[in-house]
Amino acid sequence: MVLFATAVTSSPYLQFPKRLSVTRQKIRCSSTTSSVSANFDLKTYWSTLREEINQKLDEAIPVKYPAQIYESMRYSVLAEGAKRAPPVMCVAACELLGGNRLAAFPTACALEMVHAASLIHDDLPCMDDDPSRRGQPSNHTVFGMDMAILAGDALFPLGFRHIVSHTPTNLVPETQLLRVINEIARAVGSTGMAAGQFVDLEGPANAIDFIHAKKYGEMGECSAVCGGLLAGANDDEIQRLRRYGRAVGILYQVVDDMLEVNSSKPKPVDAEKLVEEKKEKSYVGAYGIEKALKVAEGLRAEAKNALEGFEKYGEKVLPLYSFVDYAADRSFSFADQV
Repeated sequence: MVLFATAVTSSPYLQFPKRLSVTRQKIRCSSTTSSVSANFDLKTYWSTLREEINQKLDEAIPVKYPAQIYESMRYSVLAEGAKRAPPVMCVAACELLGGNRLAAFPTACALEMVHAASLIHDDLPCMDDDPSRRGQPSNHTVFGMDMAILAGDALFPLGFRHIVSHTPTNLVPETQLLRVINEIARAVGSTGMAAGQFVDLEGPANAIDFIHAKKYGEMGECSAVCGGLLAGANDDEIQRLRRYGRAVGILYQVVDDMLEVNSSKPKPVDAEKLVEEKKEKSYVGAYGIEKALKVAEGLRAEAKNALEGFEKYGEKVLPLYSFVDYAADRSFSFADQV
């Protein structure tokens, strides 16, 4: 296990994980990031927040009647393999702009509920047909398709209710909370993640950019923007957070695609078939490794360029800079903590 102690290296050249043979190529990063501190410990920051968020999620979904629905909800939301990237990004964006962490936690938990709900539904046989998620069997393989659908359906409104009922009104005005709720609804709705899933299922093979922007970019964008809204960000700051979150969300998936294609782990026949089907709808499958690397390089630069307007906030911007490099480099893992 390696501590991620470098937010941005002192060199303008940054590399992808050594696990990928193709990633030995160096990827140029904007030289404006070279002045950022190289001593930020993202792993400790992320791990600490992750523990707090896990505890709050556990408290937010107690088992009630009918118990099986709640058990199904908890199974996916509290999965030990969950990194909690959306809620951590939300908290980091809120704190960047001077917001209180306590004000961000309810929305952070709601984002994880919404994220888990989308994963439950995406894994269904009628959708992506994934047998596993976050290191454990998918929800529908344990609880059945009917219960998985109900658990996902229940998590979406629970997230909105949690924001309204748990956000301290003395820290976040109601008008800002309404904007947060509107942002999440936009991200998961028919013009956001749902649109991406539809095109993934029914769209043409050349719709990779749209699919990635909607299925993966929307959650990153929403997470960063919600954090900014909670802290009272101005319009320019919100637009910067939009560009940043969207780029990080897509970057993470593009690198995931490359890692999946180059994985040396033996897979069952059914799993290999699933990987091949996914590859066809990935940047690697559509354009090849070289083009995927160029896409990732552009996304990395785009995310960091969006943060340049926040340098006036000093070290508070370091977590967001660090997320960009983590999305590309995967410099540490939570595997030994779960």
